[in-house]
Amino acid sequence: MKVTDAIMQRFSPLAFTDEIPGEEILMQLFESARWAPSAFNEQPWRFVCTSKKEPEKYSKLFDCLVDANKEWAKTAPVLILVMAKKNFSYNSKPNYFHMYDTGMAVSNLIISAMEKGIYVHQMGGFSAEKARENFNIPDEYAIISVAALGYQGDIAVLPAALQEKVKKARTRKPLGELFLV
Repeated sequence: MKVTDAIMQRFSPLAFTDEIPGEEILMQLFESARWAPSAFNEQPWRFVCTSKKEPEKYSKLFDCLVDANKEWAKTAPVLILVMAKKNFSYNSKPNYFHMYDTGMAVSNLIISAMEKGIYVHQMGGFSAEKARENFNIPDEYAIISVAALGYQGDIAVLPAALQEKVKKARTRKPLGELFLV
């Protein structure tokens, strides 16, 4: 079946070039995230974005990663902390869709990035507690992930085991397995 090229070409690289996407390009990506749908138009997503141009801030976010992710993410020129506001602004009640909505915003960002030849690798291997502490994130926000962003790099900079991981074919479950009934 035909699927949008940016979706088909998307993958999570383990090596990035040193080139930092320009400020205007980054803002275009976050603008794409801004236009994602959300329950009651809450737009619960929040980000901390840093690049190697800001070594202190970058280091504070990089230090939150688990060692296995640090091994390859050190090549990423941009890191993004992804969060979501847990309660609705209009009535302070729990927004049970905050993570779902934020996932859609990040998906918009990723597809927009792919259209510009920029890749995003999301990570769950990080310390949310350390991120909360390092950036003074209030408890009202759920800390969801850290994303590495940049242009795809040469896998030769990676250790042999990670190079082999990168060379494996991308697979997806058959479409029929995705339906329960």
